[in-house]
Amino acid sequence: MTKSTEANSKYDHLEAMSVTQLLTNINKEDRIVPYAIEQQIAQIELVVKETANRMKNGGRLFYIGAGTSGRLGVVDASECPPTFGVAHDQVIGLIAGGDSAIRKAVEFAEDDTEQAWKDLQEHHITDKDVVIGIAASGTTPYVIGGVKMSKANGIFTACIVCNDDSPLAAEVDIPIEVIVGPEFVTGSTRMKAGTAQKLVLNMISTAVMIQLGKVKGNKMVDMQLSNNKLVKRGIQMLMTELSISYEEAKELLDKYGNVRNAINNF
Repeated sequence: MTKSTEANSKYDHLEAMSVTQLLTNINKEDRIVPYAIEQQIAQIELVVKETANRMKNGGRLFYIGAGTSGRLGVVDASECPPTFGVAHDQVIGLIAGGDSAIRKAVEFAEDDTEQAWKDLQEHHITDKDVVIGIAASGTTPYVIGGVKMSKANGIFTACIVCNDDSPLAAEVDIPIEVIVGPEFVTGSTRMKAGTAQKLVLNMISTAVMIQLGKVKGNKMVDMQLSNNKLVKRGIQMLMTELSISYEEAKELLDKYGNVRNAINNF
């Protein structure tokens, strides 16, 4: 049976389309994604709750993937420290072929069924942790091998896939199956499937971090003040939250180093 991610595009003769037609049709397909995710909110909720509980008890969140899926996991993990102020070893993205594969594809790296577990062991993974496998097809050997060994070692596992009844979904505790259908360019899962994975990752990490108390009201009070834009945002947060002047807010932020500490010590 043909996987939906590999099924023939609903569109043909793309090279004969005008730019307007190309963009309109791509956008038409992209609209499918959030509705497909909506069908999986109950599954995503289970993953968020389990991940938050484990992280509250000293666990960590690992993403494993290859190609586009691996890169999306690395992106989400790398954005958690500056956004939510967590340590760099709390959310970790691992990609088949190692960090060099983030920029340049490493041939056949995704076909090694044992490497993901080796990569996880380098981080001294334990049964307190969570492993989420990301694979549009749900058939990537690197990811399947990683979650299979994780589950065998008592580690909670989940996955984000874009095909029904995939081998990866069969191996995890909680599968998230976002079925977006054929890609505009046949088999190009960097498109709808990649968008779906990115949105689900946003949902998981953001909801988990809120559960961990990393957001106050709707503000990123633990964000790292790593550039002028974020410093100004922090000052504005303090001005609004504490009803103080720009100068007072800046002085507080300079003194305490982050928004949460400034508020708590006001």
